[in-house]
Amino acid sequence: MPAATADHPGTDEPKPLIEAANRLMDRLPGYRVEIIDGTLSVAPLRDGPHADALTTVMLPLLSAGLSDGDTEVEVLQAVGLWLPGGPQDFAIPDLAIVDADFDEHLRENNSYDPACFRLVLEVTSGNYQNDLRNKVTAYAQAKIPVYVIVDRKHGRVHVLTEPLPAGYDRHEVYAPGQQAPLPASIGAEVSLDVDEIVRAGSPKR
Repeated sequence: MPAATADHPGTDEPKPLIEAANRLMDRLPGYRVEIIDGTLSVAPLRDGPHADALTTVMLPLLSAGLSDGDTEVEVLQAVGLWLPGGPQDFAIPDLAIVDADFDEHLRENNSYDPACFRLVLEVTSGNYQNDLRNKVTAYAQAKIPVYVIVDRKHGRVHVLTEPLPAGYDRHEVYAPGQQAPLPASIGAEVSLDVDEIVRAGSPKR
């Protein structure tokens, strides 16, 4: 994809935040550890409805032929994304659509260059403000073309496109009963059923 790489000066210098993040990941299996704008964050193991919502999102993507081996993209879960916001920044989005040759774009700390990402998606948990605020800026600065947020707290799906240095120029919000169309740039024509996703992500009792 025609996107700039996430270059940082001083890449050979010590990276104490990354070292701390890796220690936490070793000590807390299943937790998500990220560095956004120089701040280390730790998210606990996600609950069942979170996983259910993620599966519900993936089904129409796979049904559209994405990640079937014959397309230019792959649909991946929890893959590292190297960020340009700081020399140690990286995120681990819940789901991503990446170019099929993504493995040729490995940067640091098992994270990949944002140039090969076409979409990232987050399903909110207790730290939903991080997904709705901090990551909006981080992913826009990384020039991720499409950022989708499944907001379980408010029962909405957000589709953000056209990244700018401080955020996204377009921000569409969809409620249950609506379809959330995704840009064809992801590799196929796909719409997400908001009602199905919100119900899947809701507590079962």
